[in-house]
Amino acid sequence: MRTKQPIPVPGRNVLHGSLENLAKATVLQMPSLERRLFRRPLGKGAKDTDKWQRESKYMQTQPLYQDYWVKRLKAAERKPKELSFRVDASLSIAGLLSSSLLDAASQGSPRDYSFCFWQEIPEVKSQRLLEGLTPQQHHLQEALFEVITSEASYLRSLSVATSHFKGSLVLQETLTRAEVHRLFSNLQQVRDVSERFLLELEEQMDKDVFLAGLGTVALKHCPAFHRVYVPYVTNQMYQAQLMQQLMRENWRFRQVLRKLEEQPVCQRQPLKSFLVLPFQRITRLKILLENILKLALVGSELAGSISAALRAVGEIVSECNENVRRMKQTEELVLLEKQVEFVKTKSIPLISRGRWLVRAGNFSQILIQEVGVGSRPRLSTKPIHLHLFSDLLLLSRRRDDGRFSVKDYAQTSHVRAEPLKAEPLGLPNTAFLLCLSCNHRGATAEFLLKADSTAQRQEWISLITSQVPPQPVGLTRTRRDAHNGVSTH
Repeated sequence: MRTKQPIPVPGRNVLHGSLENLAKATVLQMPSLERRLFRRPLGKGAKDTDKWQRESKYMQTQPLYQDYWVKRLKAAERKPKELSFRVDASLSIAGLLSSSLLDAASQGSPRDYSFCFWQEIPEVKSQRLLEGLTPQQHHLQEALFEVITSEASYLRSLSVATSHFKGSLVLQETLTRAEVHRLFSNLQQVRDVSERFLLELEEQMDKDVFLAGLGTVALKHCPAFHRVYVPYVTNQMYQAQLMQQLMRENWRFRQVLRKLEEQPVCQRQPLKSFLVLPFQRITRLKILLENILKLALVGSELAGSISAALRAVGEIVSECNENVRRMKQTEELVLLEKQVEFVKTKSIPLISRGRWLVRAGNFSQILIQEVGVGSRPRLSTKPIHLHLFSDLLLLSRRRDDGRFSVKDYAQTSHVRAEPLKAEPLGLPNTAFLLCLSCNHRGATAEFLLKADSTAQRQEWISLITSQVPPQPVGLTRTRRDAHNGVSTH
């Protein structure tokens, strides 16, 4: 005889039979293509009847991740009386959806995505658990449950990306093996990690409907997050470049991709929107954990575990951002090196570990010609281009074809930029002196330059000064006095 389940409390086992039954019914009603995308083989030891198993009991109750936040907001708007908490639109969107994605989501066919909120779970409703919670405790439960529903939505999108797009043999035939790897990177591993995380979250939900152990589960999976997210996000810049190139040059790829994107399983979402999801998700997970920590009781075990998970996820996000920044800097150097020529100077490699481009700008070099005793010097100008790197300064002439012919260069530790008293010298008020104490020949060189504005002059003086260690005031004054005004070069 089946006994009645007691009212759940934190830490007590809670079964989700009704949820599982609904999810199974949902799967059976799905189109065969979509059903195949959300199954997975168990392995060689599995029974024939269990050869295929659904990935998650919650995944089929959630929309694609591109639509998730819009659907959640709409669900909150539909049930204002039932929900005693307010969904913060600025937090839920969190910069994850562009206006185009929002438009696409609003055009999709309406579906009933159950269990958007913790208070809608059958066990919570049948046991009237909400009645024993304060408004803040209710907010906390909804924030905890949102980690599960959003992860389920995210996994659903990743499954479409890996099975429908990456798994398409027709699409693969339009690409080289290197292009396939560059376009999809380690997306399959990202999906597998998401699946394992979600399944353990669901196990935690089965044990404790209050999800007191969510922080511990999240922290446990952080090493796996780091292993897959950092390389994927680092590759995203090259992924985007390849996507643009393929859309521009590979008509066969364009044609096949368009047909794949038109399939119902994509719900009008393009491949690009699937490829950008991992970085959006790891960033969003950080925001979710921050929200939970704000609601958790200070000093509680939950607050401690969430805080630890938040630090770990935050470190992953920071490393992703740093790697993206470095990759962009390296790519900038690669492109610039193709445009720079060392014709009259010794050639040096621009791509160097720890080097990045700080600023580039156009200036006029002022040339002073003596015309005779008692006569005012004649001034003339010619264009000059400066590339300031973290450890190097290049002075070049920009040619008509857009390439740069290097005239001189020096390590930033041997570069000084000094303002001048322009009027007594008959110079423009935007002039300044650029001094190379050890240029490419190991000699001293000075350039009198004119900026387009006083703001540009001050900006460059500040930038150059910030790239070099400070020198004793006496040394700077002695060297300024040594050239006795303005020298020419």
